[in-house]
Amino acid sequence: MKQTRNYPQAVVTPKGERAVLGGHPWVYAAEILPQSDPLPNGGLADVVTQGGKYLGTGLVSLSSKIRVRLVSRNANDRFDRDFWERRLRYAIDYRRTVMGEQFDCCRLIFGEADQFPGLTVDRFGEILVTQTLSAGMEALKPTLFPLLHEVLAQSGERIAGIYERNDVAIRALEGLPEGKGFFPLPGVPRPESTRTVITENGIRYQVDFENGQKTGFFLDQKQNRQAVARLAAGKRVLDCFTHTGSFALNAAKGGAAAVTAVDVSEAAIQMVAENAALNGLSEVVTPLAANVFDLLPELEKRPGPAPYDFIILDPPAFTKSRKTVESAMRGYKELNYRAMKLLPRGGYLATCSCSHFATEELFQRMLRSAARDAAVDLRQIEARQQSPDHPILWNVPETNYLKFYLFQVV
Repeated sequence: MKQTRNYPQAVVTPKGERAVLGGHPWVYAAEILPQSDPLPNGGLADVVTQGGKYLGTGLVSLSSKIRVRLVSRNANDRFDRDFWERRLRYAIDYRRTVMGEQFDCCRLIFGEADQFPGLTVDRFGEILVTQTLSAGMEALKPTLFPLLHEVLAQSGERIAGIYERNDVAIRALEGLPEGKGFFPLPGVPRPESTRTVITENGIRYQVDFENGQKTGFFLDQKQNRQAVARLAAGKRVLDCFTHTGSFALNAAKGGAAAVTAVDVSEAAIQMVAENAALNGLSEVVTPLAANVFDLLPELEKRPGPAPYDFIILDPPAFTKSRKTVESAMRGYKELNYRAMKLLPRGGYLATCSCSHFATEELFQRMLRSAARDAAVDLRQIEARQQSPDHPILWNVPETNYLKFYLFQVV
């Protein structure tokens, strides 16, 4: 028997109905018909058709174009503490299964892919780092975060603190303030440091989760880094946009003859040096503070043989909206064209994009164009995506964002 519905209703247009029935969890403000009853910001609302048919229940964001984010399509669900505990256990059990020994260093919650819309939780050993990007998840934090700590503790996983990285401008779209700091957990003393050491693929990293990019470390490339390591033996490697040196260190551990790790950020380069020393790889890895867009053409002009036979391109997202896709693809093409020109015949290229809006079709088209202009052919070794702790929901294209290719340039 269906429970009595005590939630306000968001009545959707036929377009909104088609989107929800098609499996997408977002209902846009433009797809909701005018109504007299106000929707509760950060609270729950039922999404229904004009004929009154129940489509699902979601969290409301009055300041966002995405007005309702569905969390259930089951009219019998009760959104109490037990409901959210089940959801957390489901997400955690999935990571324990797919990540195996790397469960202590992975993404535990990946927003819509885990039906926690707007919430990211990364695990760095005993520290959880979160980003809360929707009004609904913001309202649920007092319930979710202590529950998350409790569920992990019950399975023997010690968590020393939860650090919030809400210093992101996108929160303004939800009407939320920016900020960062430890979330208070009852009975858990606040950690003294905002740095920790993690191990991924057998490599140790210092992680500055207070000041590093996003949550402090990019976890989605761990298996792609292993793929790079498998090809790196004896190679002279140039790792562009190195951040904390993850690709560079994997290449060095894989037996590279020499690795140059480049980033425009002096702070990132300092972290690379620390991480290389931490792993005994300082003699192989050379950190370099430079703008990659300037460095690649400069290297191409230098006389003599090609200085590198393996180039890794892992740039930040050049576009976060459809409006800037065209200019972003020009940026990707410039990078890849320069790398292809710089590599000798038989050299290797790892290239990727972490922007959902730079679709696989657009990225492949760009690579073909860059190869044509550089007068080279690309022999594909592997085409990869994000690691499985960042699961892809086929009904939510936004969860499919990382494109990663390994080529030999011939």
